[in-house]
Amino acid sequence: MTDAYSDDALFHPEIHSLAHLHRGKVRDLYAIDAARMLIVASDRVSAFDVVLPTPIPGKGRMLTQLSNFWFARTRHIVTNHLLDTDLAEVLPDADERAPLEGRAVVARRLQALPVEAIVRGYIIGSGWRDYRATGTIGDVALPPGLRLADALPDPVFTPSTKAGPGEHDENIGFADLVERVGSDLAERVREVSLRLYREAAEYARARGIIIADTKFEFGLDDQGELVLIDEALTPDSSRFWPLDGWQPGENPPSFDKQFVRDWLETQAWDKTDPGPELPPEIVGCTRQKYEEAVQRLTG
Repeated sequence: MTDAYSDDALFHPEIHSLAHLHRGKVRDLYAIDAARMLIVASDRVSAFDVVLPTPIPGKGRMLTQLSNFWFARTRHIVTNHLLDTDLAEVLPDADERAPLEGRAVVARRLQALPVEAIVRGYIIGSGWRDYRATGTIGDVALPPGLRLADALPDPVFTPSTKAGPGEHDENIGFADLVERVGSDLAERVREVSLRLYREAAEYARARGIIIADTKFEFGLDDQGELVLIDEALTPDSSRFWPLDGWQPGENPPSFDKQFVRDWLETQAWDKTDPGPELPPEIVGCTRQKYEEAVQRLTG
């Protein structure tokens, strides 16, 4: 494996020249001015909506590299929040800037929509649980007889709430999304999300990766135009499976943090904060899986 990400892990950024706006599960946001912000991808890893105490070294750089790759590839579908601003322009102090190289981007400050736009091309995870109980995912009816990890006849859009710290996202129906953001915007979010997923899934499959499902986040600019924000099509926001390891009816191997989730399921943990420390072998294997996904997709 490459050693391109063999840096010390960054758990919490240390930036004193900019005002700290928000700390998410993985990313920290800093104000540059009224129109721009700095987004830093840490090496934190979350599972079951809990930030674990053990980071994955280099993970933030991999997420940033892959997100930026997808942002560039999908600009013909929807604009995104990235700005072409050199990091040195907003962080002139070299010592402050050095730990953030490759993991920080300058982005537009936008009004984020209070939902997560989830697209599923295969049935797994909470979608599988819902299907077994009701025959649906959210308010989307599915044909009978599907097996675990089966490809769906067509990708489905199943939005969810965007939970705060310590809370859990909840699947919602399209009608609920309309109530939250309005009919026209809900339709636009669904259309764009499905287009993004289909194009990315086709590209990834040709490189031996199945994108089973993924999550997008969107914001609105001053003109009310939809903008893709946060991250896009990474192992943190998606399920990536090796095409040659996929077998319907079985839980596939993955290139994403499902490996961490599977290990956590073997632990005596109630899925509340604080989470358990990850052993070195789980950290190393997870990092290798992320690296391979980035290499396959970006070359």
